Amino acid sequence: MLFDLRGRGRRTTVRIIYMGLALLMGVGLVGFGIGGGFGGGGFLNAASENGGSNAATYSAQIKKYEKLTRQQPTNPEGWEKLAKVQLNEAGGEAYVSASGALTSKGRQLFARIAQTWSSYLALNPPKPNPALAQQMLRIFSEEGLNRPADEVQVLQIVVAEKPTNLAYYAQLARYAYLAKNTRVGDLASAKALSLAPAAQKPRLKTELAALRKNPTGGGETLTATTNGKTYTVKPGGNGTYTGSVKTTPAPTKK
Repeated sequence: MLFDLRGRGRRTTVRIIYMGLALLMGVGLVGFGIGGGFGGGGFLNAASENGGSNAATYSAQIKKYEKLTRQQPTNPEGWEKLAKVQLNEAGGEAYVSASGALTSKGRQLFARIAQTWSSYLALNPPKPNPALAQQMLRIFSEEGLNRPADEVQVLQIVVAEKPTNLAYYAQLARYAYLAKNTRVGDLASAKALSLAPAAQKPRLKTELAALRKNPTGGGETLTATTNGKTYTVKPGGNGTYTGSVKTTPAPTKK
């Protein structure tokens, strides 16, 4: 499987699904950065409900549910609804730049969302909302608040709801290694390998072992060819990639 790796927001996790696991799961992980990269778009962000032009409406709803949580601080439903509208608000241009980077206001809002999520979990809901957890992935990702331990916690909720989704287990393995939680990383890696097609297991095993050794992927170079062009990319830190492209010459006729 060949991927165009030129787009912004591609994350180190692309290494794991580089050989075609994305199509096998029916999701496009070219944005594992799942916006993503893992910037502003991609797989991680794909599940979120970004507000954008309706930011004023969400602002009013935020005030409504902030009031509700003050009045009923032990009601998990209030915190859940507050988190949802805050996440919608977080899609506005004032919070995330065109390049996908958080603005200063965005970082403040993301921190508020993280606190809302923490307050929600502190009430020990019988079953944390998996859809809400999926939206929280971008908040704690490297392009968000960069809190791998919290990302691991959220991913554990997500994989409990999606126990056959290889991509989420691979993502869980990476963030667990980033959080220096080797035990969870190893368990997630083993689960990912058990879900992988037999023909892809050797490559995936190698990639996961590389993640265990160096979760940030520093120094590793990836290549892909599409439409006669070869793209070479190298992790540039904080989930970004730098790269070059060269045109593959047509074969010489004899």
